[in-house]
Amino acid sequence: MAQGFNVPGVVEPFGIFSSAAWQPEGRVLHISGHVSQDAEGHTVGQGDMAAQTRQILENIRDVLASVGGSMDDIAKVTVFVTNVADIAAIHAVRAEFFSKPYPASTLVQVAQLIDPDWLIEIEAVAVIPIERIKDPANK
Repeated sequence: MAQGFNVPGVVEPFGIFSSAAWQPEGRVLHISGHVSQDAEGHTVGQGDMAAQTRQILENIRDVLASVGGSMDDIAKVTVFVTNVADIAAIHAVRAEFFSKPYPASTLVQVAQLIDPDWLIEIEAVAVIPIERIKDPANK
């Protein structure tokens, strides 16, 4: 599990993230930005930030599971949103997927994602302990 922490004398994060996180020993997995699409490529939760965030985090969870990882292995996420005013909905859903100590996080507002129906995109960096690594090609 990534070891997130906050530092005395530095403002404490307001949401479901830590100021910083140590990367534990293991193999680093860089997870590309995911948007709110199901396995068939259909947009899920059109116009609903919470539904889109949930679909994305479920997709990321599935990617991690395919290699022996879990959401607890995420050290850092980068979140791209089209409307930062939706941050409360994002953090409410993140609370369903992340437990303390939370990973480090960056949130960036963008003008638009590739498809105008997409409200959010999330990429992640996880560190999977060597003893749990599995090859997704050998299911």
